Amino acid sequence: MRTETSSTGGAGGWRADATRYALLPLRIFLGVTFVYAGLDKLTDGAFLKDSGAGSVGDMMRTVRDSSAIPALVDLALKNPSGFGYAIAFGELAVGIGTLVGLLARLAALGGALISLSLWLTVSWASDPYYYGNDLAYLMAWLPLVLAGAPVLSLDAALRARRRRRRAAHYG
Repeated sequence: MRTETSSTGGAGGWRADATRYALLPLRIFLGVTFVYAGLDKLTDGAFLKDSGAGSVGDMMRTVRDSSAIPALVDLALKNPSGFGYAIAFGELAVGIGTLVGLLARLAALGGALISLSLWLTVSWASDPYYYGNDLAYLMAWLPLVLAGAPVLSLDAALRARRRRRRAAHYG
């Protein structure tokens, strides 16, 4: 059996390298998109208001009766501005965590939960279902929930550091 070696001398060759880096484009896309979405909401003068054109409050009132879980919308409507800030800061935290790969699985889980909540409320009535993008985002987060950020991440750097310390201590 022939073993391929990569340009760095490791076993597996380019296929192994491609596999290791396969989730990186998804991480970059979701991270940038969620950072942008969070910043867009925080800098939009209308979005964070309880009512008025373009406000989170009016959007929630509009989708309330067509959502899968009206009680979730009712909860958001108790404080629409607070809900808007929570979503915006949540998107920002998820996006940054995903981009830098810090607590990457937790960040991806947060992204999946945000996407799930938006799918069940805002885009639930999309017909056909695939016109609503929140379901696609939910599915895109799942590989990152499962795999985390194994390369080019703070998680990977911290893991390598712990491994070196353990080896130095026990080696």
